Amino acid sequence: MEFLSTPLSDAQPFVLETKQALSLHFDHLSTQSFMSLDEPDRLVLGYTRAMMGFLLLQPRPRHICMVGLGGGSMAKYCHARLPGTAVTAVEINPEVIALRDVFRIPVDDARFEVVQADGAEHMRVAAARSDVILLDAFVAQGMPAQCASAAFFAACRERLADAGVLVVNLADCDPALPEHVERLRSAFGTSYALFAVRDSGNYVAFAWKGAHRLPAGQALLERARALGDAHPLELASTARSLKRGERFDPARFVRHANAPLRWRIAA
Repeated sequence: MEFLSTPLSDAQPFVLETKQALSLHFDHLSTQSFMSLDEPDRLVLGYTRAMMGFLLLQPRPRHICMVGLGGGSMAKYCHARLPGTAVTAVEINPEVIALRDVFRIPVDDARFEVVQADGAEHMRVAAARSDVILLDAFVAQGMPAQCASAAFFAACRERLADAGVLVVNLADCDPALPEHVERLRSAFGTSYALFAVRDSGNYVAFAWKGAHRLPAGQALLERARALGDAHPLELASTARSLKRGERFDPARFVRHANAPLRWRIAA
């Protein structure tokens, strides 16, 4: 294993390299991004595959806005697998953006752009509508406050095109996790779902513009099967979890008995 790029500190990103992979970190406790050297566009981490479940609701998005670039896993996947989609990735940290070549993130072109900006400010002022917004922004203690406020989630809803989808990556160790979900619910009403990502410390929330409910479970599974050949993402599993998590009640979050700094969902 080798340490690449920036020095190890609480504030700066650093890269670990093995013979098989590169990974991006901000500390020694968690992995922000993971890239297979043999298949750089493959989504290795389970939460990234779960977030791509937006394809069940928006299979052919015209525009995707990503808040949080990281190692660019989802950005690369969308650029490679969705040729009719334009992608804008917003990243506040120039040191993360400086690693784009290390993680083989595409250069900017007519349908791909990396913007250095505060994601909350970008969402507030940007004029273009997005069919999908992917929120994957983290600091040491969880989501940055400006990307977890009621005003931010309301701005996301306003920015979405009709029937657009917001997908949020949440950490089970975030002290304010239930509050984040309550604020999401305040912006989207009952048009949201949340589920735990298997074998990870992540939850993923989906919220959509409009008062309609999700399609029936069988319909979601049929969509997953139709997309399966083009997208090796375990979409059938995501479809089941998404439907089960519709209108999730944040009051079901409780602390782990043996890990009081982490949240779990009570039965």
